Amino acid sequence: MADPQLTPQQEIAILKQQLAAAQRMAALGELTGTTTHEFNNVLTTIVNYAKLGLRHKDEPTRDKALDRILKAAQRAERITNSVLGMARNRKEEFAPTDVAKLIEESLVLLEREMTKYRVAVTKDFADAPPVRAIGNQIQQVLLNLMTNARQAMANGGQLTLRIAHDAQAGLVDLTIRDTGPGIPRDKLPRIFDRYYTTKSGPDATGKGGSGVGLSTCRDIVEAHQGRLRVESAVGKGTAFTIRLPVWVESESSVTQPHAPVAKLGVPTA
Repeated sequence: MADPQLTPQQEIAILKQQLAAAQRMAALGELTGTTTHEFNNVLTTIVNYAKLGLRHKDEPTRDKALDRILKAAQRAERITNSVLGMARNRKEEFAPTDVAKLIEESLVLLEREMTKYRVAVTKDFADAPPVRAIGNQIQQVLLNLMTNARQAMANGGQLTLRIAHDAQAGLVDLTIRDTGPGIPRDKLPRIFDRYYTTKSGPDATGKGGSGVGLSTCRDIVEAHQGRLRVESAVGKGTAFTIRLPVWVESESSVTQPHAPVAKLGVPTA
């Protein structure tokens, strides 16, 4: 029930905050599902090769089993540290953010998915200064756009991730380009409309189809005083570019240091 003491503008502002919170929870739920699936794959590998090593007493088989177990554990380490990376900006405040690191941490969570769907990943990273961002929110955008790109390439393809620095404008561009079928011209103007989707529903991984992903991405980028642009050509693919302002140190830019997040790792000795 509406509060009679609130103006319509205040009610709209509250509803927008509630929607943003719900979208963050949905993104967290999807991330949890992705991470759980990845860990399940890692554990399956570890268990199967542990059984193999126990069944066969010869040294070559055991060495092979231990090598595969070590590689699986190292992958678990990368997944864990990627999730911990998202936790570093758990406060809703802007900070200097390394976009290349954000992309790398996002790729770790999608690496097996890209391999499964035969999507080759190419990285073209120019040197770029830190941007002004809330890291976990921009990572949410990256995960969404990269998942959309993978879904667009049902029969495999090429995902190109590019970082460019426009020093004169004080901006950094992050481009996610796929070689999918492209978006028809008549549908392109509507792709950022809330609840508009060209998908029939979630795919086999449980992702996509709600129509809120791209609108949320745009809202996040615009809240960062940035822009989200799209270019697409039928038969050639689609490219989304996130433009974010470079971090500028000033007397008003006071960032409280976060508590350090412990880095988990596999012992090397």
